[in-house]
Amino acid sequence: MSYEHLDRQLKAFSNRLVESVGLGEQETGKVATLVAAEVRFLEPASRVEVHAAGPVPLRDRVDELRAFQAWMDLASTVRANAAVTRAQVIVQNYVCFVYLGETCFRALRKVSKAGSVTRRCCAYLTDNPVRAFRNAIAHSNWTYAPAFRGLVYWARKGSDPDEALCRFEVSQGDLDFWQALSRGVAYAAYTSIEAVEGRTPPSS
Repeated sequence: MSYEHLDRQLKAFSNRLVESVGLGEQETGKVATLVAAEVRFLEPASRVEVHAAGPVPLRDRVDELRAFQAWMDLASTVRANAAVTRAQVIVQNYVCFVYLGETCFRALRKVSKAGSVTRRCCAYLTDNPVRAFRNAIAHSNWTYAPAFRGLVYWARKGSDPDEALCRFEVSQGDLDFWQALSRGVAYAAYTSIEAVEGRTPPSS
């Protein structure tokens, strides 16, 4: 999966990238390429922090991302199968928001340069409403919206553990954007670090 392929996928969400993430119009057509370049030039100590964000080796996380993408490609070929669709929803939301949330996006948000595409994307992926949705997925506080138009989830608005859970609904269009941004940023960042550190670079 090349950065150019991810760039094209994310370009479809250019309006959201400008309005919600704060990217410039010129940046929306090359998000993955820019993230990869920015991460490639991180200081060695900053890359160490990304590695240290969790006990799982980064190369294993990349392998999981590749396996996840292969599963998504396979699942998308299966039509009119409710079981496959529901499994796809669960796997996609777990990987994009729980598996990658702390060890990838929070770590990159901390070490990336202020104002960079990486920093802005990771801030968006770790702040509300994505943060609240991530917590709902992690704690199994979600279900399908009527007519499967999206997902309903329950989460706290802040960080107070005593705060009551609030009901939210996310549309399928917003979910598609969140998931595409998550996959694109994570794949670009992790494979860029791999390339710098000597593992096989991503295909072009």
